[in-house]
Amino acid sequence: MDIEKTMVDTKGGNWELEGKKFHSRLMIGSALYPSPEIMKKAIIASGSQIVTVALRRQSATSLQGGNQFWNIIKELDVTVLPNTAGCHTAKEAITTAMMAREIFETNWIKLEVIGNQYTLQPDPFALVEATKSLISEGFRVLPYMTDDLVLAQKLADLGCTTLMPWGSPIGSGRGLMNPYNLKVIRKQFPKLNLIVDAGIGKPSDAIEAMELGFDGILLNSAVALAQEPIKMAKAFKYATYAGRLGFEAGTMQKRDMATPSTPTVGTPFWHQFS
Repeated sequence: MDIEKTMVDTKGGNWELEGKKFHSRLMIGSALYPSPEIMKKAIIASGSQIVTVALRRQSATSLQGGNQFWNIIKELDVTVLPNTAGCHTAKEAITTAMMAREIFETNWIKLEVIGNQYTLQPDPFALVEATKSLISEGFRVLPYMTDDLVLAQKLADLGCTTLMPWGSPIGSGRGLMNPYNLKVIRKQFPKLNLIVDAGIGKPSDAIEAMELGFDGILLNSAVALAQEPIKMAKAFKYATYAGRLGFEAGTMQKRDMATPSTPTVGTPFWHQFS
């Protein structure tokens, strides 16, 4: 069996996000890699069709800076998702988003407004303010948020069709700190695209998130900082697929008591007296 072809053909391979269709549910970042070449190979290995880029990475004009990076991204033929990483106020995030739309020629924006420098936790008030402004300007806003149900409702009410709650703080690799909150958000917003963004540290974290019914995973550090980024990227590719397939298949319910998988009724006569 050609597993690569099977991954594309599965019904999980017809994912619609903000008006576009994708077969991969893994989104990957473009920062922190040991070299541009490793970044390129890791993105290819991940199978991701959506790559996040920070506008501030594009400020350099030298061959070894922004131009080289941007040429690699264009060669990959992926959908670019600009983000407002590093912004700490709604005004700063809005300005960055406006610039990103001009540079990358897309109205998609991953909106980040950091409220705490230690945890890199998003500022919910500034996030709502910036989201409201950017949606009025025609942006498709994908907000990076905490796993807060009230915040999720406010962002959905503003018109967001995709929400990106964290699993745990950015770059922490701690996995899903509060699966209960994530399950509640999934249950409350069955029609929205929900993507776990930040904190994913290992492939099993991605599987867990996808088994909860989340639509996608966005990660960066877990691949870029791995001892072998290209191999880890491929691991996350399969983990995201496996988790989604498990969710679609319907996992068995946990039980308090053991239940034999092979019943004694109907067993061969010789087996009972052996």
